[in-house]
Amino acid sequence: MPATPTTPPPALRPYLTARHELLWQEADAFAAEHVAPRAARMEAAPGRVERKVADLMAARGWFAVTVPPAFGGLGAGHVAKTILIHRIARVSAAAAAILQATLIPVGALLHFATAEQKVRWLPGAADGSLLLSIAVTEPTAGGHIGGIETTAERAGDHWVITGSKVHIGNSHLAGAHLVIARTAEAGVRTSQALTAFMVESDRHGLSITDHRPGLGLHGFSAGRLDLDHVRVPENNVVGRIGQGLSVAQSSSILYGRPNLAAVSLGIHEAVVATTTARLKARPRYRGALSDLPVLRDRIGAMEARLRAGRILAYQSVHLLDQGLSCDPDLINAKYLGHQWAMTSAQDAMELHGAQALDGDYVLQRLWRDIQHTYPPAGTGEIQRIRLADAALGEDHIQWSERLAAETVWAHPDPTAA
Repeated sequence: MPATPTTPPPALRPYLTARHELLWQEADAFAAEHVAPRAARMEAAPGRVERKVADLMAARGWFAVTVPPAFGGLGAGHVAKTILIHRIARVSAAAAAILQATLIPVGALLHFATAEQKVRWLPGAADGSLLLSIAVTEPTAGGHIGGIETTAERAGDHWVITGSKVHIGNSHLAGAHLVIARTAEAGVRTSQALTAFMVESDRHGLSITDHRPGLGLHGFSAGRLDLDHVRVPENNVVGRIGQGLSVAQSSSILYGRPNLAAVSLGIHEAVVATTTARLKARPRYRGALSDLPVLRDRIGAMEARLRAGRILAYQSVHLLDQGLSCDPDLINAKYLGHQWAMTSAQDAMELHGAQALDGDYVLQRLWRDIQHTYPPAGTGEIQRIRLADAALGEDHIQWSERLAAETVWAHPDPTAA
């Protein structure tokens, strides 16, 4: 699996500026120097949350890649965000997950926070002193937003939040959590029943269960938050009262889905590189395994999926940077990006034979990690339902278009360095 800097493939040139290409090389160099040496340690100690890589990414300002310079960010946009996640995931999906998980609530703040709230929270995200999580999923409701049971009740100039959230990315690293809670009585439409709150991790009544490693992404924490009558002030409400569904949905579509497409792409690239290197090096019949037509056929299928997934991932965020309507494209990039990477990972396992079963072989990590890009931001069934809405002309809310003023990051000079 390559860890040395590379140049972007020609097929991506229409979506990349000179600055993007420099960032690509910077991300590759960072992954080779700082992530690759830690990847084996992260895998060997799944119960340990990786903090050093987060600190190193924070020092480069990458947690604020989409944050405007006025708040200390890079203001580089969604293609740049995809480059960072993709190139790091190629070496460690867990490290990429740490980056992408904070970028989702950062996006919510960009679109829904007041000017005062942006000044309050975004500089901390920019310098890495305040990592964030977004807390939507619940033990009973899962990712069904309409089934959220966590409640927030007004008490004077405060809100009191009670409930539990699970599978919360960066749960053990975040200094604050963007919590979606129910603020309306039963029977009120979901579109008006939920509200988003910023809850600092040191608030009384907020507890985080001990880190428990998952199937993959070792070093990344995705834990449980329990809120027992947690009090937050009125100015911790993000967006308007009753706007929580919009906060959650727009963040999932504009940030969650393309972020996961980038993670899948990085894993997919590593799967293909690992497999081709193995087959080329393995002798068979006066040649190598890679010379056998039956195996070349399967490698060709893997390469076809990888190339298609790469175009989908970058084309969709390019449209987003241009302020064009592209919600279905972002959804499709996440859906097919995972599906194609999963298929290639399974093919790779079979092509490696018994070698794939060795516990310390990198392919096993890649196979386990790709499982983690399926459920977040909606399972495959959810993505297909949303794509059906687009096909039938029933996708009435286009967040990429509605929030276009905040999502246009195009450089006036595409050759600017």
